[in-house]
Amino acid sequence: MRLRNVTGSREVIAENEYVVQDEKELKGKWKEFFGNDNPIFIEIGMGKGTFIMECARQNPDINYIGIEKYSSVLIRAIEKRQLEPELNNLFFIRMDAEEIEEVFEKGEVDYIYLNFSDPWPKARTAKRRLTSDRFLSRYINILAEEGGITFKTDNKDLFEYSVETAEECGWRIKKITRDLHNSEYMEGNIMTEYEKKFSQLGNKINMMQYFPPLSK
Repeated sequence: MRLRNVTGSREVIAENEYVVQDEKELKGKWKEFFGNDNPIFIEIGMGKGTFIMECARQNPDINYIGIEKYSSVLIRAIEKRQLEPELNNLFFIRMDAEEIEEVFEKGEVDYIYLNFSDPWPKARTAKRRLTSDRFLSRYINILAEEGGITFKTDNKDLFEYSVETAEECGWRIKKITRDLHNSEYMEGNIMTEYEKKFSQLGNKINMMQYFPPLSK
């Protein structure tokens, strides 16, 4: 469930130093933006930023970009980010993920995180799922040669759909579990707010790590 509209959120976002305002103009120039050659990891649909902020804390040699469509949610991440100005390896973008190829050049993104994405449960909206074939095609066009995706969700139907779609599109699944918190992959796992909430309710967390098809 998304937060309700927060009055003035768009204005705050438009003026905030941690939100990139001219993201499309930076296509192919993100290394220059960060001022280093460190790898670039992005989280699409970052919510209130708990996950990506912890990633940035733990990995100062990786540049992170959090992408969020909803202003009312992004504003919460900004509030947290302002309390840690030393995290100079983390910035945000307010945008729809459908525009991802307009923001990143081919090979510019080293890794993608998809955490507890909207399941869009109706068949007619399946193309809007961030793990659909349409989005996988977009990711191929921005990922580095060795780049991949980690996807987590508690939604069983969305996970099975995502696994099937990945296989049909020729993606290589390296890690997969339908009970992350009781698996060998739990070590080093950084939990999102939704992950904490759902796991406390007893929901099993599904996780898949996968990579694009090998070039022919």
